[in-house]
Amino acid sequence: MCERGATDIHQHLWPEPLVEQLRIRTRPPRLDGWTLHLAGEPPFEVRPEDHDPLRRARLDPGLRRVAVSLSSPLGIEQLPSDEASPLLNAWHQGVRELPEPFVGWASAHAADPDLDGLKALLSDRLIGLQIPATAMATPRAVEKLAPLLAVAEAAGKPVLVHPGPQPPREEETPPWWPAVVGHVGQLHAAWWSWYAAGRTLLPRLRICFVAAAGLAPVHHERFTMRGGGQLRLDPRVFVDTSSYGRQALDAVARVLGIDALVLGSDRPYATPVDPQLGAAVEHAVRVSNPRHLLEGVRP
Repeated sequence: MCERGATDIHQHLWPEPLVEQLRIRTRPPRLDGWTLHLAGEPPFEVRPEDHDPLRRARLDPGLRRVAVSLSSPLGIEQLPSDEASPLLNAWHQGVRELPEPFVGWASAHAADPDLDGLKALLSDRLIGLQIPATAMATPRAVEKLAPLLAVAEAAGKPVLVHPGPQPPREEETPPWWPAVVGHVGQLHAAWWSWYAAGRTLLPRLRICFVAAAGLAPVHHERFTMRGGGQLRLDPRVFVDTSSYGRQALDAVARVLGIDALVLGSDRPYATPVDPQLGAAVEHAVRVSNPRHLLEGVRP
């Protein structure tokens, strides 16, 4: 897994300006030193080395580009505008200052986005727009979000759909519950909401769902059985490989085709897994397909 020229489209790294803003806050989400406080969750000890760009770059020396995005489960995009703006500004400042091979995804306030500001960001090194899956929970939500997504479409930049914040975890559920149940459910809703409404509204937008869209594409047979019709393949829709291995990625590729899969590791919360599907697939997932996502639709 060290092919030169590869791109990882999905990592998380908190640049110093964002860390400073999180430490200023007195309400969640906030950092006390390196202790993260989120509403309804126990304090979480962040490893500072996980957000060291030089150390991170050494983990995958074969990567030509590493695309980092704001951690949407923090809930920053859903905060009141006056609270979100300093954090979003700090994110955009910090991510543009990161050294190579890092590039960044822009983020926007979910309810009151600055469309002109986003247009400027997408013309200044940022490769696309990240959207929390919670903002795409229904087809109607996609319709409401369309003016924001249209800014990325007009700029020729893709959109990355990432799980958003979860409700406070019930005490009887295990620690892995939000990632395995909650985030997967968010991605399912976002995938099918986009399928139902998105392409009609935004015919040229390239869009990628992290974590293989929670394996939503594999449910196409149930979709067809329940009256949805035959699945329509879309060359402008991609899914990343984060948190899944050979069995899951093979199943998704059988539905969408291998050209839809792009490398996403979700570092530092997960590590890339070699699905062992062969050298041609590895090249497609790590090199060719990310290029099509970021720079133009695949053939």
